[in-house]
Formats: sequence, C-alpha cells, structure tokens
Amino acid sequence: MLHKSATIRQTDIALNPIDVSYIPHHMNEDALSEHAVSPPIFQTSNFCFSSFVELKAALEDEVGSCLYTRGNNPTVNLVESKIAALEHGEKAKLLGAGVAAISNAVMAFVRQGDHIICVADSYGWMQRLLTYLERFGVSHTIVDGTRTEDIERAIRPETRIIYLESPTSLTFFIQDIPAITAIAKAHGIRTIMDNSWATPIFCNPIDFGVDLVVHSLSKYLGGNSDIIGGVIVGKAEDIDHIVWQESLQMGAVADPFMAWLVMRGMRTLHIRMPVHYRSALAVAQFLENHPRVASVNYPMLASHPQHELAQKLFRGGSGLFSFRLKTHSVEDVARFVDSLSLFKRAVSWGGYESLVFPEAAHYAGSVPADRLNLIRLHIGLEDASLLVQDLAQALEGV
Repeated sequence: MLHKSATIRQTDIALNPIDVSYIPHHMNEDALSEHAVSPPIFQTSNFCFSSFVELKAALEDEVGSCLYTRGNNPTVNLVESKIAALEHGEKAKLLGAGVAAISNAVMAFVRQGDHIICVADSYGWMQRLLTYLERFGVSHTIVDGTRTEDIERAIRPETRIIYLESPTSLTFFIQDIPAITAIAKAHGIRTIMDNSWATPIFCNPIDFGVDLVVHSLSKYLGGNSDIIGGVIVGKAEDIDHIVWQESLQMGAVADPFMAWLVMRGMRTLHIRMPVHYRSALAVAQFLENHPRVASVNYPMLASHPQHELAQKLFRGGSGLFSFRLKTHSVEDVARFVDSLSLFKRAVSWGGYESLVFPEAAHYAGSVPADRLNLIRLHIGLEDASLLVQDLAQALEGV
C-alpha cells in the first residue's frame, strides 16, 4: 500500500527545460564515416603504411598518429573529441576503466616527495591509489571538502594535486569548486575532479577552473550498463603529458568497440539526464517525508545543507543519492534491501536500472557504526511512481 506521503505532485518536480544549446554539434564525422549515419568501428590493433616514409613519420608522432591502437584509433579518437567538446576541454584521453583515468591523471603529475590533497568520502579506489603511492614516497592528506579553509590549511610546499569529487560518492557533500581552484592556482597546484555524477549536461568543472576532469564511462556517458571505461579531459598539453608519461606505458587501452558504445550512449545523454533528475527528485522528496527515514543526501533537495551552493554549481542533478534509515541494525537494513523488487542490488550506477547499495554490505567490519544505516540509491529510467511504491512497501518492514 502506498504511504500517504508517497503522492508525487507535479508541482514538486516541475523543472525548467534543460538548456542543451551549449552541446556542440559541429564535429564533422564525414571523413571518418564515409557519410554513414552511425560512424564505423575500427576494430583493429594495428595500422599499415604504404611506404617507409609514412611508417617513419607515424613512429615519430606516436601520440598524434594511428600507428597502434594502444596509442590511437579513429573510433576512440572521435569519441575523445566529442567528450572534450562536451566538457569544454581542449583534448581527452579514453582509457580502459574509470580507475585508470584517475590513476593516469594523478600519477602523471607526482613524483617522490610530492603531496596530494583529497576530499573525504571520495571514490574508494582513489583512496586506495593514495595508499599505493605511499610506497613511492608520495604522501597525502584527506580533508573535509565542505570546508574550503581545511583544504587551504592542508597545502604544503610539496603539494602538487588537489583531488575533488563533487558530490562525494556516498555522503553526497559538495565542494566550492571555484573557491578551491582559485586557491590552487595561487599556489601553482593542479586540480582534478571526478564529474561522473553531474555529467557535462549539468556541470562543466573546467569552466570553474578545474585543470583535469575524469569520468567513469560505465556511468552516465555510457548509460547502458554494458561497458567499462574512463576518460580524462583537459588542456592538450596536459593530456599529451599523461599519454607519454603514463597511458602508453601502463597500457589501460580503450577498446574501439567500447568507445563506439560510449558514443552511442552519448547520443541520448541530454535526453536521459533530465529524466534521471526529475525521478530522483521525486523519490528523494518522498523519502525525506517518510517517518522511517532519518535523512536524505541529495544536493538538489532544498533541505540539503549545501543546496544553495549546488544551485550555483549544477544545472541539475543525476539519479544518484543516499539516505539513512532510522535504525542502525544491519538486520533492518538487510530486510529493507531484500524487500525491494524493482531496485536491483548492485555496486555501480548510471544505466537504465534503478539500483540499491547498502553501505553495511561494504567490507564486513570496516563500516563505522554511525554509517550502517546509509543506503545509496540510483534512480533509473523506470516510472518514478512505481519506484516510490516499491520503496514504500519495503520501508513498512523496517
């Protein structure tokens, strides 16, 4: 039975039309596609040349030429150009996983003795990378990203990178990106931001002064839960440096078919994201009014403590947010999660499917007691009223 607070009023979720006029449409694919409506996949590992001179020229310009797909491939390069344009960057580099994008972006700009500042509650594999880098003499400081002064106080003479994730992965706190990048530039520090949550539809961190933007392509840019990939966007000089210093050596290659699937997903990105946003807002509003819910962590909710800042940074919000049950019992959390029928239990997000991930299931014994009731939802493209009904019936058992 639908809880009385589950009624979704259209006035609650009425949104201004999403402005997509900034999305570039000028990229000419004709030379690559032979006028095909859908550009072809160059599913090849190697490229051949008609002469010694051509081969020699390609070897001398491995970053700029199609010599071997580990470095360049026409399908991959086309997708890179589209993502770079969407993110208002000069150039992009596609890689084999989101964590590869993070690792390459970070490792290309640090060496022994350097220091990294990273916001708390960022992606777990980013924090594992920081631990990994300790063996090579690269130190780090984890700071509360909601307080810009904490980031400024953490800066050392050897600080080379400030890593941002806005909002953070499970608690969904945001950072004042323009204020932080201004501080970073004053100290000659490079900033990197994960923009997988908002996507270029709702935020362009480069416009706020961020140097490098990273994405997990398995999320919204791919959008169909069928690929693993990552991308780094920034100035051409920085991307070329990353290619030479990290990606060619580390070999996290972007497969051409994966790139083509990303391109296919990007064609509907500006249509999908407003739907995720409207549905997530409706579900979040239902949850914040439910008697068995303690709090909802969604920056686009008026009740979020950083809502005013969110409105300045984001043109809208994605389908990912978290909430807390009014219980710290793992048994209650498990009962709630297992009672859901429309939400699939899974760790990733960004596709059609609505998903649930309880932090209590994350690495037994490592979850703080005050976070055992934290549950992350991805609101997919299903009917929002059906999702609300599913949540309502599951909450009755808590």
